[in-house]
Amino acid sequence: MTPHISPAIITRIREFGESDLMVSYLTADRGLLKGVAKGARRSRRRFPNCLELFCLSDMEYEQKRRGGLHFLHSCRLVHAFPGLRSDYHSLALASYMAELTEVLFPPGVVDKRIFELLKNSLHALDEGFRGDILRILFEGRALALAGYSIDLDCCCQCGRRYAGEGRAVFNRVKGGIGCLKCEEERVDSPGLAPESINALRIIQSSSWDQLKNLELTEEAIREITPVIRLHMEYRVGRPLKTAKFLP
Repeated sequence: MTPHISPAIITRIREFGESDLMVSYLTADRGLLKGVAKGARRSRRRFPNCLELFCLSDMEYEQKRRGGLHFLHSCRLVHAFPGLRSDYHSLALASYMAELTEVLFPPGVVDKRIFELLKNSLHALDEGFRGDILRILFEGRALALAGYSIDLDCCCQCGRRYAGEGRAVFNRVKGGIGCLKCEEERVDSPGLAPESINALRIIQSSSWDQLKNLELTEEAIREITPVIRLHMEYRVGRPLKTAKFLP
């Protein structure tokens, strides 16, 4: 079998046997994969500084004849993102984004857009992008790519279309917004102003070039943050392990 080469982001690494590494990596064209780097702990010749967590590398690999594992032949480092390793909070957020990607796009689910989103988010984090904003941008867009967009078009109870005026209330069970006649603002049903709803709509539907230039007010950040958290926890069904390390 001819080896395949893909740009890949390393999401997990663990020791395997006496000298090998087990590597999980997200590729642009084949999704999330897992492979064995034979002898990687003894020799760096085939894997020079490219099998580090969150590195972007060109990975050369082939699938084993049985099972879902791959053999990693070699890789070439493209970007190490050194900035996110120099700060605890940046490293924690990178770990969180990687885990959310693995949960929403498990092996066999291929979408080049999530690869680009994770890659661009790591670039932004490496360059000092504000963490709380980056987190909601990544969460909102990743959930939408996975098919879990929040319905912002009409009331999830009575069906009346939202005209972009007045506050609305998030309903986590329905995965959408409700009008004030049908819903009441509570801790587990937070409210959203029109500006916050519009910002959330942009987050869910935009490319990274649009997202990185999105101007969010502090009020929008404050309102959108709990909505995305509640939506994600309900759709995913469990809290992410890395979430406890985030501020």
